[in-house]
Amino acid sequence: MMNRDEWGGKLGIPDPSQDPKKPYKILLVEDDAMIASGLVYALEQEGYAVTRGSRVHEARAAIISERFDLSILDMQLPDGTGFDVREALAGTDTAVIFLTVVDDEGSVVRALEGGADDYITKPFRLRELLARVKRTLGTQTGERHNAIVTLGGVSVDTAAGKAYAGETTLDLTALEYRLLLTFAQNKGRTLSRAQILEHIWDAAGNFVEDNTLTVYIKRLREKLGDAANIETVRGVGYRVD
Repeated sequence: MMNRDEWGGKLGIPDPSQDPKKPYKILLVEDDAMIASGLVYALEQEGYAVTRGSRVHEARAAIISERFDLSILDMQLPDGTGFDVREALAGTDTAVIFLTVVDDEGSVVRALEGGADDYITKPFRLRELLARVKRTLGTQTGERHNAIVTLGGVSVDTAAGKAYAGETTLDLTALEYRLLLTFAQNKGRTLSRAQILEHIWDAAGNFVEDNTLTVYIKRLREKLGDAANIETVRGVGYRVD
């Protein structure tokens, strides 16, 4: 077991009160030493503070002793799975990206419905992964705007990166927030799945699996309840009036 020195909200859009001099903390759990070392180097070059482990029990120990903004988890680990680490993160505001060779639809759906913010399959392109990390943490240029956007009984505060159903704050992941904002900024318009994915994933849009959109729509509908209705336009896409 390595010590801390050796380790190398629900997050949506960052809180404006966060000290910009403090780097985002990322927990990387990957047992392939070559992949892990390359990712640590690339992430640190981007200004992130990275804690690295290769086992579930190492990740659990790190989670107990430190708070992380994002966790990148290999699905298959020597002493368990990425889902075991995800369970250890339950109750925290740590965003989760799964990194794995397992790319079947069942695993993708299970990961996303289990609260993961993203799912990247190996082999992956480094720029794609960095773009998704940046998007998940909400640090992309132009991400913040000073405006309140409404949609039915929902209001989206784009400056604070929060959404409300009446007086209740909606507990949204970064991707759910961007999906809701896309609908709110296109009220009454029918959007194709391709248009929606482009808005959600930005620079990484070309790498998105289309079948994951159904999962995000389902999760967002459940959280919105009666506050706003996402209508399916058969054979075309979705619309919210």
